[in-house]
Amino acid sequence: MSHKILIIDDEEDIREVAALSLETVAGWNVISANSGAQGLARAIEHQPDAILLDVMMPGMDGPTTVRELRKNPVTASIPILLLTAKVQASDQRRFADLGVQAILFKPFDPLTLSQQIATALGWK
Repeated sequence: MSHKILIIDDEEDIREVAALSLETVAGWNVISANSGAQGLARAIEHQPDAILLDVMMPGMDGPTTVRELRKNPVTASIPILLLTAKVQASDQRRFADLGVQAILFKPFDPLTLSQQIATALGWK
């Protein structure tokens, strides 16, 4: 089964590498957004199976985007995986308190990214 993943990240290089990885390695369909606001709109429009969300973005950051997604009944149940360069335990606890399915770390390995996502979400 081909999953639909929404990648929300302000860095074009990260979006492109992640998209190429998920499309090539896993055969998933990828939708991209370059900001939290654009991500909210695309999540409503496309109803992805999961969202890969950057933590640090200008304007609406990742945690704020998570809260906005959870407020909307259309997007409230979409699994979210945070993508972050912050590896300190205090940051990880704060992110986990948001109710996300997993926290993945930058830089990620493009060859194993889809497996990390699938494992976190219980996909075969």
